[in-house]
Amino acid sequence: MASDADFMEFVADQVAGAGVIRYRRMFGQYALYCDERVVALVCDNRFFVKPTEAGRAILGQVQEEAPFQGARLWFLLEAELEDREALLTLVRATAAALPLPKPKKPRAPRLGKPRA
Repeated sequence: MASDADFMEFVADQVAGAGVIRYRRMFGQYALYCDERVVALVCDNRFFVKPTEAGRAILGQVQEEAPFQGARLWFLLEAELEDREALLTLVRATAAALPLPKPKKPRAPRLGKPRA
């Protein structure tokens, strides 16, 4: 089941202010970025936060589940979505604990087949 754009907007509104927030639709689901780091996924209208030691320290006892088949375990947040201040703290700490993505190398130009 794909995630609803309305639910993604709600999540983005809840974490607005944690940093530079953006999200991207991928395969019917969403990846949530904070300061250019993937900090969360929205899959099947459920909110998953990337597991970090900083996040675990903030959440304490947390439910962990795979966001999709074959994925590793992420923190599943349900009722916590309503506590905006705690959510902001969690997203900030998670982003700070993650490295920046490596810069992408420029693609080499494609060489076409010689024409006769």
